[in-house]
Amino acid sequence: MKSWEILVVALAAVYLCWQVDFVSGLECYVCSNQTGNTEKCLNTIKTCESYENTCGTEIRWGSQPYFSEGALKQYYVSKRCMTKEQCQSKRKRYMQLYCTHIWYEDWACNECCQGDRCNYFVISGASSNHVFGLTLALGITISGLGLWLAQ
Repeated sequence: MKSWEILVVALAAVYLCWQVDFVSGLECYVCSNQTGNTEKCLNTIKTCESYENTCGTEIRWGSQPYFSEGALKQYYVSKRCMTKEQCQSKRKRYMQLYCTHIWYEDWACNECCQGDRCNYFVISGASSNHVFGLTLALGITISGLGLWLAQ
């Protein structure tokens, strides 16, 4: 091969490499308003856009399409790709106002995770410290009640 032919081949190779995106985006499970973490929520995977760096999961308890008292309630799961800022903002809003887990009220919780397919499982939304505190308080109350009744 002549030197100019090598140069053309090298330039073509550089151009083709420039056109190919070697970095694969984050992969998240995606679904919208499914009646549980089954089927579509566990089988549909999306490669996120380059600016989306977080997988988000929302779990809601209530009635569709509009939450209303007295209506039949059930779980609704939605999963999506989003930015870390969007997910943290939604999580903060939900956790402070709506994530109550009270069975007779409508509620919603949001979780964020980073890593391919990290949103496979739906998690409760209650922090382990919160659960530990409630368990500890319940244990102390039961122990105190037992001591009081034993007198």
